[in-house]
Amino acid sequence: MSNVFGGPPAEGAWITLTETGALNVPVHPIIGFIEGDGVGPDLWAACRPVFDSAVQKAFGGSRTISWWELAAGEKSLAACGEHLPQQTFEAIKQAVVVIKGPLTTPVGGGFRSLNVTLRQQLDLYACVRPVRYIPGTPSPMKRPGDVDMVIFRENTEDVYAGIEWKSGTPDAHRLIDFLETNMGVRVDPTSGIGIKPISPHATKRLVRRALRYALEHGRRRVTIVHKGNIMKFTEGAFRDWGYQVAAEEYSDRIVTEKALSEDFHGKLPNGKVLLNDRIADSMFQQALLRPKDYEVLALPNLNGDYLSDALAAQVGGIGMAPGANIGDACAIFEATHGSAPKYAGQDKVNPGSLLLSGAMMLEHLGWGEAAALIVQGIEAAIQAGIVTYDLARLMSGAQEVSCSGFARAVVERMPIAT
Repeated sequence: MSNVFGGPPAEGAWITLTETGALNVPVHPIIGFIEGDGVGPDLWAACRPVFDSAVQKAFGGSRTISWWELAAGEKSLAACGEHLPQQTFEAIKQAVVVIKGPLTTPVGGGFRSLNVTLRQQLDLYACVRPVRYIPGTPSPMKRPGDVDMVIFRENTEDVYAGIEWKSGTPDAHRLIDFLETNMGVRVDPTSGIGIKPISPHATKRLVRRALRYALEHGRRRVTIVHKGNIMKFTEGAFRDWGYQVAAEEYSDRIVTEKALSEDFHGKLPNGKVLLNDRIADSMFQQALLRPKDYEVLALPNLNGDYLSDALAAQVGGIGMAPGANIGDACAIFEATHGSAPKYAGQDKVNPGSLLLSGAMMLEHLGWGEAAALIVQGIEAAIQAGIVTYDLARLMSGAQEVSCSGFARAVVERMPIAT
């Protein structure tokens, strides 16, 4: 197996999947990485030593990561003339676990989002974003510590499926004519037009993963977020199919709001998870006013995109928000912000998002001890007032450091593993 940037390191071993889909992780796994565009190389140069240090401190050298660079984005374009060569897809499947920096996507025109392409081609159907406040981080909220939610956003359908036609094109006119002639639907003939698919298969596997996460991690509430009052056969169906998978597969572990009130007098029994749903616009208000009432959220693609960034803003911004795109065969952990090309090469931006995504990756491997060291190091650095420019300008008495400077501060403050 090789890709544009060469074959895998000889000293590592492959991660494999068991028959049940669980990871079989060797002590020296090969993990793919994509530097990313813009500030991506700065972030990777700062974060890779943190990941290696955390593994070293947690396991005393008995485990190591063998890093394998994969081709994507502007660096790949320069090397082979393609932003996302086919070999990269095959390499990601072989590696099973990959971490990446931000990739540039033009707005309006140009090539299609590389991030969306990766998610769809590799069937990375769950965008998972935990949002939790780190004490000391500047926030616009009075009680940002009340926010502790994990978002499960469906990644392959909805308007992000990319099924759309430009205004004025023959294909747009053909579809608009079809809708009027055959379906009795009147659409302005000058419209650009798109299609919003939401299926029972994609919905159920996303909600299933959210429910399983809650049960495995001691979370007590799962909320389906939708706009089903308006889009009844897409987002309303997302809600209905979510309840269906809960009833079909988790009936002994799940309690609905109706059952909670009628059968349990409002008190959730031990070992049970409450499954409820909220209209999307109401959920934005709830996230501000009553964040403690929500723990795990399951959403269609577009709503999940909006709400995950809105929640991140409450705890310090997307510079401190980790994320992962997970499927049944492989997973990509990534910085959730953009490539910020105006800061490229300046060693300036906050590496927190990629650092926390790396901690998520280590947890995914089952290396929770190393993940905890990264989180503890970040918490200690922020509480000491050692932060990058984006946080320093919002904090009094902060010590502003570079991207790599913050990463070094994290390593220095990792506790000794016990």
